[in-house]
Amino acid sequence: MTAPFDIFMVATPGLEQALLAEARANGFDEAEITPGGITFTGTWQDVWRANLVMRGATRVLARVGSFMAFHLAQLDKRSRKFPWGDILRPDVPMRVEVSTSKKSKIYHAGAATQRIETALKDSHGMTIAADAPVVIKVRIDDNRVTISVDTSGISLHKRGHKEAVGKAPMRETLAALMLRECGYDGSEPVLDPMCGSGTFLIEAAEIAMGLYPGRTRNFAFEQLATFDHSIWDELRKVNAIQPPSQHFHGSDRDAGAIRMATANAERAGVGDHITFQNLSAADIKRPDGPPGLIICNPPYGGRIGNQNMLYGVYAGLGDAIKREFSGWRVGMVTSEAGLAKAAGLPFKPKGAPIPHGGLKVWLFQTGPL
Repeated sequence: MTAPFDIFMVATPGLEQALLAEARANGFDEAEITPGGITFTGTWQDVWRANLVMRGATRVLARVGSFMAFHLAQLDKRSRKFPWGDILRPDVPMRVEVSTSKKSKIYHAGAATQRIETALKDSHGMTIAADAPVVIKVRIDDNRVTISVDTSGISLHKRGHKEAVGKAPMRETLAALMLRECGYDGSEPVLDPMCGSGTFLIEAAEIAMGLYPGRTRNFAFEQLATFDHSIWDELRKVNAIQPPSQHFHGSDRDAGAIRMATANAERAGVGDHITFQNLSAADIKRPDGPPGLIICNPPYGGRIGNQNMLYGVYAGLGDAIKREFSGWRVGMVTSEAGLAKAAGLPFKPKGAPIPHGGLKVWLFQTGPL
């Protein structure tokens, strides 16, 4: 329980620096960027806390051991000697996922999976199932077999309270990292003029209130032999909830989206702090109070709508922002630089591409207008 090991948080490509900043802000001081995400050394309690508090991580993997294997027979033998019983419970089904590299002599992932599953069953009486709640991820690279446990289960973007979603929804993990990229720290108002199911605003309000993203869901680590209910209950109690200093505002021309966003915000416990309106983006008005952040994920024609018809939508939104929102910053997500340009806003040079729903998108940002 107390011996440290490597803990790996999966990042959205292009947002590794944002996830690193979040990890360090949450006290994971030794976190470093590694291929695919962020790695730090910690204990099982750190695994539990990472799942509970990290907004931007896709999932958290515990790297529980490794050994060398140059052929399948050796993989079989050393898998049988691995201390699975220290981590896994024989009464909880599991499944094995193997990936191999060209640098390894064991190159057939299917055969390697079969050997490890057989070793689990024969040596420790483990149950293998395709729909198992616990997943063992094995990477064979340059003949080193690295064994990790997926401690999250379902993806961490599923917070447990957003039931209603519209077309092409923004994932919560992605929204949280984009808010961070825009410099949002919970102290200013946020407005989303195309709010859809309310993801940006709910994340922003939760950040402002200090609400843990994983507070209402279950995790795969609860099914492991290393889990301690009493320590976990204490970790969740640490959640210091505070009223936000500012209000949040969302609008959408789709009345159904407003109903969804309102219901989602209520389930998340932030409904009192967000005002939703059924309104066209071109008709938005500046709310009372200090300037803050406008952030939105407008349609960009890749999956929804005709792209040629969207230039006018972006132009109308840009005109409203320039007219009403002096002093505010803007973050706009789109797959097309031409659509962003149509908004007529002084965007900074775009950063790295970010995968979103099978497309590559960019977060276009301005300074204070």
